[in-house]
This record gives sequence, C-alpha cells and structure tokens, in this order.
Amino acid sequence: MSIRYIPFFPDPTHGQAILDNFKRTLRYSTSDDYKRMVRRGMPLYDLSTTETVGLPEENGNLLIHGECLAACAALRDMGRTVDLVYIDPPFASGADYAKKIFIRRNPQKAAELEEAEQTLQNDELAAFEEKMYGDVWEKSKYLNWMYTNLLAIKSVMSDNASIYVHLDWHIGHYVKILMDEVFGEDNFVNEIIWHYPGREMHVPNKFNAKHDTIFLYSLRSGDVINSKAVAIPYDREERIEGLRRKVYKDEDGREWVWETRGQSNGQEPYKRYIDEIVADGHALNDVWSDIPSLRGNDPARVGYATEKPPALLERIIQASSNAGDTVADFFGGSGVTAAVAQKLGRKFIHVDVGVNSIQTARDRLVALRASFEVKEVKDGVSLFRNPIQTMEKLLTVLPRLSQLEGLEKVWAGALADKRLGPIPVWLPNLLDSASLVLDEMTILRILHGAMPNLPPEVKKVVVYYIQVEDLEAIKRLINEQRETLVEIELRDLKEVLDELVINDNASWRLEKNATEDLTNPWLLAITHFSSDRVRQKIDEYNQRGDANPGKKGFKPIRISEQGLEMLEAVAVDCTSAQGPFHADCDLKIDKFGHSILDGRKTNRFWDGTLALSSPPLRLRFRNICGDETILPFE
Repeated sequence: MSIRYIPFFPDPTHGQAILDNFKRTLRYSTSDDYKRMVRRGMPLYDLSTTETVGLPEENGNLLIHGECLAACAALRDMGRTVDLVYIDPPFASGADYAKKIFIRRNPQKAAELEEAEQTLQNDELAAFEEKMYGDVWEKSKYLNWMYTNLLAIKSVMSDNASIYVHLDWHIGHYVKILMDEVFGEDNFVNEIIWHYPGREMHVPNKFNAKHDTIFLYSLRSGDVINSKAVAIPYDREERIEGLRRKVYKDEDGREWVWETRGQSNGQEPYKRYIDEIVADGHALNDVWSDIPSLRGNDPARVGYATEKPPALLERIIQASSNAGDTVADFFGGSGVTAAVAQKLGRKFIHVDVGVNSIQTARDRLVALRASFEVKEVKDGVSLFRNPIQTMEKLLTVLPRLSQLEGLEKVWAGALADKRLGPIPVWLPNLLDSASLVLDEMTILRILHGAMPNLPPEVKKVVVYYIQVEDLEAIKRLINEQRETLVEIELRDLKEVLDELVINDNASWRLEKNATEDLTNPWLLAITHFSSDRVRQKIDEYNQRGDANPGKKGFKPIRISEQGLEMLEAVAVDCTSAQGPFHADCDLKIDKFGHSILDGRKTNRFWDGTLALSSPPLRLRFRNICGDETILPFE
C-alpha cells in the first residue's frame, strides 16, 4: 500500500507557513522526531463506507472507525471542516478500563419469562469483564502523540471554530503548554473546572480529587461564547430581593421594576419585567459545579467506561456552536457528543479507534432517528476489537516470546532459535498512529537507539511493520547505517493480524409469518450461534473460578447448545447483498434479554425471531464482546 500524506496546515500560499510559527516550548524525548513527522504530513488512507443509516447524504454525519490522525487526514482530503471540537482523550492515568460483558437470556425461554413477568436485577446477571483500552503511557510518548493529534485536529477546524480538551491532574498542565503552542496563547479562552458533586471519598494523606479540567481555545475573532444560551436562570425570590428596589405590578399581576438605559447624561427610565430578568439569568463562570458525574444506575448511562453526562456536552455545544454547525469528537467514546449534537440540531463527526465505541455510538444514534454513514479507515490494521486487545492477542499468535535479561522495553520480547539463540522482536505500537508506518526515522531510532544496547549474545533481530514508505530504501538505509553485525529481518505484521480476525457462525430458517401482520410477512428464526472467541473467554472465567473454590458467590457461566446467549445484536439487510450495510431490521438485545427493535426499547424478551417485510439478503451478527460478522443469506 503506497502512503500519501496530507499537510497539517493550509499551503503557505494561503498565508500560513508550515510549522514556522512553532518553537518547541516543551522538550522531551524524541520530540524532534515528531517535528520531522509533522513536516511530512498526516498519512492518508482510503475510507470505506461500511454502513448507511437513514439519509446521510443530506447532512454529512459520520462515524469513523480509526485513529484521530488518519481521520483528520481523510476529512482534509474530503474538504470537510468542523466548527466545534470536544475531545476527552486518555488522561495518561495509568489505569486499565474494562467493559462488563453480560450473558443474554436464552430466547427459547422467553415465553416462560414473559408469563412469569420476571424482573431481573443486575446482581442476578451472569457477566465477565473484557478490557477495552489501557490508559498507560510514558509521559514523553503521550505528549508526542497528543502534539500530533492537536495539530491534526487544528488542520480541520474552520476559521471560527473552538476546541474543548477535557483532562485532569495527571497530564493536563503539560497539555495546556502544547495547546498554547498549537493554537496560540492569544487564542486561549478559559480553563474550566468541572467540579462534580457527590462521590465523597476519604483519601488518606491528601485532599479528595473532585474535578476535571477543560481547556477552551477558539480561532474566532469575535464572540466566542453564546453566554445567553447557557445562562443559569435566577431564583425568582432571590433575584427580586437582590434588585433592592420597589417592585410594581401591572393590572394582570405581572411584576416589574424601573431600570434606565442610555448614556450617563441622557438616561431614560423604562419598565423591566421581573420574569424577563429571571429568564436572562446570571452569566456562567468557569467553575461548573451544577453537573454531576454519571452514577452507575443513572438512566443516561450506556455502559461505556469514562462516559460523560449529556448535560456537560449540552452546555458546551450550546455555548460554542449554532444550529447546523458541525461538532466533532475525535475520541468519541460512548457517543454522547454526537448524540447531544443530534438533539440540538447540529451535524456530528464521531471518531474512535475502538469498535465498541463505534457500536455504542451507532446504537444510541439509531435510537435518536439520526442519519449517518459509518466509515472505516483502511490503514492495513485488522484490529481485534480495539488496539490494546489486539496487542495482547498478537503476543499469543506470534511464536512464543520470552523475556531476555538485559533486553530494553522497546523490544516486545525474544524468540528462541536453536541455531542463532535469542532473537529480539520489535513491534509497532497500535495505540500510536505514528508508529504504523515504518520510515527512516523509525529505523534510525532502532539502529542507533535500541540495537547498541542489545545483550552481547544477540545475532539477529526481527522488525515487524504494518506499512512501509519504501521497502528497498529502508533496506539500503539499514545496510548503510548498521553499526553492528546483528542481522535485521523485516516482516509484514498484516499477515499475522489477519489471523486475529475470525468470523463467528450462525444458522437460521426463514418461514411465512403465522401472524396477521401484513407489513412483515416473513419470519426469520435464528436457530444457532457460535463464537469460539466468546466461549474461550467464558471458559477462562469458569477456570479462574474453579481454581479458586473459596471465592464467595462464584457461579460458572453456562451456555446452551444453541449459543444464542452470546448474541448482542442482529441486523438484517433486505436491500443489498453487497456494499455498505443497510439495516432494514435492527435488533439489539439488552443485558436483561429485552428487545430493542430499530432503536425502540421494549419490555419483551427476545424469542429468537425477527419479523421482516422482505426476504433477507445478508445478516450481521454482533456477539456480546463486540465482534461483528456479516454472513450472506443462503
């Protein structure tokens, strides 16, 4: 695959010299390498449309499965700009985030469950956890990564756009310096403190941390904030008391006070009604303490780690955008930004590298009757659910890697070879888009930074790559620059990644609908579903429990022969057998086993069937861990 690059900024002919206005104010490891990468530009890959929902051509709404950098390059290539950006990137907190995976109810028992009107509680549900992503970064790598992402985001912002970056104490003060550099100190607007009430904790030896920080920068030359749109209404009685002047009443009982307008030497009195004063409200300050974080039982929750309350995004979007503007979130997570944008009459662009994020955002937008396209960045990386799970799975698919004493962390481990001895292996970091392309900078870092420190017994190393700028040029560079006799073998990682994506299987039957529903004359019954990956996770869970017989309350997870408990969603395309998927029937099964049909929640247990208006052409299955498989109807 040949690599094209899109410049981060407009041509110098448009009045802005690339990078000339940037001086590295924050120095850290390999920052100069990233400056060279920025001069080179953003790698541009093809975007494939995987699904269309509604009529997306009318609004340009997008869900993009891919990295921020690649998504911004694609948007630049499409000529798209955004008017407001909100991002809630990893906080460099060192924490791992997991999703709770709930086993669904056996659909064949739906009738008896309905008859008993059985209500299930969370603690009655069988579940295990699946890692979503790890917020584990070395500080220098995080700052390099954030620097390039901020530059990429700026390159797709319109002339009047604003950006909100949501962080906390772990890394926010460093990112503030980067934002001064990328967006300009003069474009800094506010440091917003989101103080979330509740969640009282007693932490020994320090004060309880109860706020996040949101940095606001704007490229606008005029008003940045629509303060009236986010003003907080006054309490009526408190406001009347605060006016400290006589209150009059009209004949209809409407209260008012005298106010004056005009210059000091020509002021004139006029009647100002109390209800107007109350409605105008008082201006919002930069400490927001009236928006609580989402609790575990909050009805707004969609079950995504680190999701933020819709009220927070409502305030941001109302304050810094107008109806019809495009709002983008390049670390979209649960999709709350896109959902709130849809509700407020804005266009949205949701980007995330994790498939669970795309699925969660898609489902909540379907429920809002939104129209959008789902696109995938074709960068050659076949992810297993998300980058961190892919990296972990990769180590199990490669020949067994062992730890070698004296081997630095830059190496993933070492292969054992009877003839050559230990062979260190270098892997690209799937969490960092900058490492997906093997270029001269990367090879030079390996040659002069990593290889001189290898243990003396090493005679060969393996360097895996996903994309390469010029393979023959890289090989020549290795021969010219290699300072030791250690051999370097280059291998294509895509061949290994392809082995990670294994489709699930299902069987079904189609029959005439026995009911009198004339709009849906066909009935599709899903009779069997198998997912080796889910069964493997369940087996691991059960084995851990069996190995710990004293674990209180442990119940092994059992799956029926039909395997339908492993299904989270089924979609049926009755329109086209190829190209972008179009869900003419869209079923999701919630953790209690209830049906959510075409975005509408019901209280009925799914019985394993779907009523269709036309015969199906293909089906899409999503298992409870988030893996999707499209199968032709045969």
